Amino acid sequence: MKKDIKKDDWAVVLDFLSHGHYGMSRSQPVAQVLGEKYFSLLEVIVREGQNLKPEERVYIGDGKRDKVKYIAGRIEVRELTVAAKEELEDNIKAVVKKNPKQFLEFFNKSGSITTRLHQIELLPGIGRKHLWAIISERKNKPFESFADLKKRVPLLPDPMKMIMRRILDELDDKDKYRIFVPRMEKSKRRER
Repeated sequence: MKKDIKKDDWAVVLDFLSHGHYGMSRSQPVAQVLGEKYFSLLEVIVREGQNLKPEERVYIGDGKRDKVKYIAGRIEVRELTVAAKEELEDNIKAVVKKNPKQFLEFFNKSGSITTRLHQIELLPGIGRKHLWAIISERKNKPFESFADLKKRVPLLPDPMKMIMRRILDELDDKDKYRIFVPRMEKSKRRER
């Protein structure tokens, strides 16, 4: 049985190194990018003559790529450059803001993981009271926005910040459960 590999088609540039970085077998332009759908952290080899800027959107899908030559492999948060680490949180926030329906769907449709643990409880700042308030409110009517969610669930922490914190935790592999970032293989993989 073949595993369904979740791949991003678009990514946001976190850092661009025009001559590569220490440890590369040869000097070539490289960028560290964040996938827009699955939050894949990737290192990509950039086509000669292309200068990428942080927050620039680049195509990394299976079709013809105009700025990216190939994907060198997946990287972990600890492998990001200092500049890329500084850009990470802002870019996660931008992706969440750009696709609010995807994340509202989580609040509207998430379910139990085990008999004692619900997916919503995996978000930082959510305890039993918030969990039951969210479940009760979504039975009445699905949440339409983050503002609607915050208004209908008393004393709920900022939903966008909870999601961002959870994504960062999943990227850092801090929990065995995943909500937003699919688990990826550890070794670097070369894609052409």
